[in-house]
Amino acid sequence: MEAVLWIVLGVLLAIAEIFTATLFLIMFAVGAFAAAGAAALGAPVGVQAVVFAAVSALTVLAARPVIQRHRLSAMESGDTPFGIEAIEGSTALVLEQVDSDRGMVKIDGEMWSARAYDATQVLAPGERVQVIQVKGAVALVWRDVATPGELPEAER
Repeated sequence: MEAVLWIVLGVLLAIAEIFTATLFLIMFAVGAFAAAGAAALGAPVGVQAVVFAAVSALTVLAARPVIQRHRLSAMESGDTPFGIEAIEGSTALVLEQVDSDRGMVKIDGEMWSARAYDATQVLAPGERVQVIQVKGAVALVWRDVATPGELPEAER
């Protein structure tokens, strides 16, 4: 009977993990399943509790550093960025006027919907812009400092 209780606890923790997505509760679910195994082998409740605590702690100690390392962005870990991280910070060419509501830019040969990061900016076709952030499939852009129309007279 005790094994069933541990299994139910393990399942509840695993289900709760689905809603938190932190990969923390799943480690306690593993401990509960290990305690269920101890209960099935006839271990007393005290030993089951020790198995639960020990396996949970070992799982946390072993898995947590690996999970934390993989949660770092490529920029933070020194790896080559890919996907959205590679796009953020790159330059783009305005194809259709970009303002706070709509626009189109070309980033590394691909067309992207774009919005001005600063709602007061209106970016004309042909201008170079900097991709500040990507939200979904929309690039939030800022006028690039190197755009000739924006350089002070002394720097042209």
